[in-house]
Amino acid sequence: MARPGAGRPLSFGEYGLKVMECGYITDRQIEASRIAMTRFIKRGGKIWLRLFPDKPITKKPAEVRMGSGKGALDHWVAVVRPGKILFEMEGVSPEMAQEPCAWPRQAALRNKFVMRPGAEKVVAAAK
Repeated sequence: MARPGAGRPLSFGEYGLKVMECGYITDRQIEASRIAMTRFIKRGGKIWLRLFPDKPITKKPAEVRMGSGKGALDHWVAVVRPGKILFEMEGVSPEMAQEPCAWPRQAALRNKFVMRPGAEKVVAAAK
């Protein structure tokens, strides 16, 4: 059996955030994460969102009897599996990218900072 995340490399940026467990991330968490990352890098780099909330979650109102069909649409979620890259970042220094504040904590899933092989050499050569 292949290990989680095998064959899912960084596609766009130099740095990324890889999720290490299964779960749901809501549309509100994704938007809050995007805003937090953009504010932290002060529009100095580029950010890619690698997930999209495409699963609808329904919910029946409180104190409603059983039956009478499915509930109304409540919110949307993105289903994530271990090894999926959630966000990618480019155009910032490695020190700034590794700051704990740079990557969002809105998604309450274990995650790991990943770097493209040779990214630190590219940044050092640009200085």
